[in-house]
Amino acid sequence: MRDDAFHSIDLIGCVVIGNLDLITPTVTMFYLLCYAGVNLSCFLLDLLDAPSWRPRWKYHHWSLSFVGASLCIVIMFLISWSFTVVAIALASLIYKYVGLKGKAGDWGDGFKSAYFQLALRSLRSLGADQVHPKNWYPIPLVFCRPWGQLPENVPCHPKLADFANCMKKKGRGMSIFVSILDGDYYECAEEAKEACKQLATYIEYKRCEGVAEIVVAPNMTEGFRGIIQTMGLGNLKPNIVVMRYPEIWRRENLTEIPSTFVGIINDCITANKGVVIIKGLEEWPNEYQRQYGTIDLYWIVRDGGLMLLLSQLLLTKESFESCKIQLFCIAEEDSDAEALKADVKKFLYDLRMQAEVIVVTMKSWDIRSEGNSKEDSLEAFDAAQRRISDYLGEIKSQGSTPRLANGKAMVVNEQQVEKFLYTMLKLNSTILSYSRMAAVVLVSLPPPPLNHPAYFYMEYMDLLVENVPRMLIVRGYHRDVVTLFT
Repeated sequence: MRDDAFHSIDLIGCVVIGNLDLITPTVTMFYLLCYAGVNLSCFLLDLLDAPSWRPRWKYHHWSLSFVGASLCIVIMFLISWSFTVVAIALASLIYKYVGLKGKAGDWGDGFKSAYFQLALRSLRSLGADQVHPKNWYPIPLVFCRPWGQLPENVPCHPKLADFANCMKKKGRGMSIFVSILDGDYYECAEEAKEACKQLATYIEYKRCEGVAEIVVAPNMTEGFRGIIQTMGLGNLKPNIVVMRYPEIWRRENLTEIPSTFVGIINDCITANKGVVIIKGLEEWPNEYQRQYGTIDLYWIVRDGGLMLLLSQLLLTKESFESCKIQLFCIAEEDSDAEALKADVKKFLYDLRMQAEVIVVTMKSWDIRSEGNSKEDSLEAFDAAQRRISDYLGEIKSQGSTPRLANGKAMVVNEQQVEKFLYTMLKLNSTILSYSRMAAVVLVSLPPPPLNHPAYFYMEYMDLLVENVPRMLIVRGYHRDVVTLFT
């Protein structure tokens, strides 16, 4: 318990006081406190079965150390309660100072064993069963590796760390920051250790509660697949994967990104993890940039309430606390609008969430109507059609049947491709019509269609996010994360 510091303070204090009537209880207090500290350390190490604890006295038992520590404290209060309080306060300050500034020598800290055992018991008590929505916490797996270069040579994009904090209520929670290092493990082991230290230092600097992990793998796809299967323990496994949207893939002609991006999303779906993809990461506000306006949710599919919960967590942050939530629901027919609006309002009331509900009828969307939002969307739609037509032309000119990443033959249904493009066109135009000035837009993540090339899916996604400055694309994992019960 770092008793040497107590002796030094005791001797110096006695010399300075110069009064025997004061020196006697002062010396007694500090020596009794030292004996209590030694007994407390022995009590903790023996009770917690620390492997390094090997007392020479074979009759030792943790109860003897506990009785000894208790007697020391009792005697201190019997001598003088005022001296006791001062001595304990001063000893606590010294202990804290040595813990922060001092260098550990041959001593250990009995409390560390207690923390370790407490963590183990807490982990076992969580079990491996599905967590009740009332006890659900987001544990984001933040994918630090960007689609491009990091700014200022930092190990993680600063705005990713800011967003990870936005997913915690009052800063409580754990995030796992992961980066993948391409190469052979035996050759890159030391480099990975150094990179892990740098990442851990950076997330501490950004005041993110979490841990840093570096994984060495031949490529990003294999590395991420290993991470998603093995990261975490029991119910402390990450449940949401957070990553940046690859906006640079077309601009920098990074042809490998579509297959990698689609592979990561499919891995998350297979592993039953939630997904949050951030579009417009550079514009994401830090804790000092206050936002005004609305947080707009386009609730396309039921996702267990993850999108609703994220919007509520954003409101707990200073940067978004002045915003209001708008929930947009998509109805097929005009006649369904009022009933759908009433149902959603009742659902939000039961969840104790406040939001303005707006029902949008997609069938009333007219492609020929005028408006800047539709013109912007139509321009992007036409460009996507041309690129997909060129891609299909290249496939047909090759003569052989192309293969998907899973080895299956690629069968392209051009009518289905057109349908996907048109759906994204309508949704993008709706977002631009209602939410062009929103602080942030949340929209459901469409899963990659089967038998469609990864390139086509990137075209669909690009059309969805076109001209929207800041967007969160969210996919739940079909488990409720909010509850109707108090």
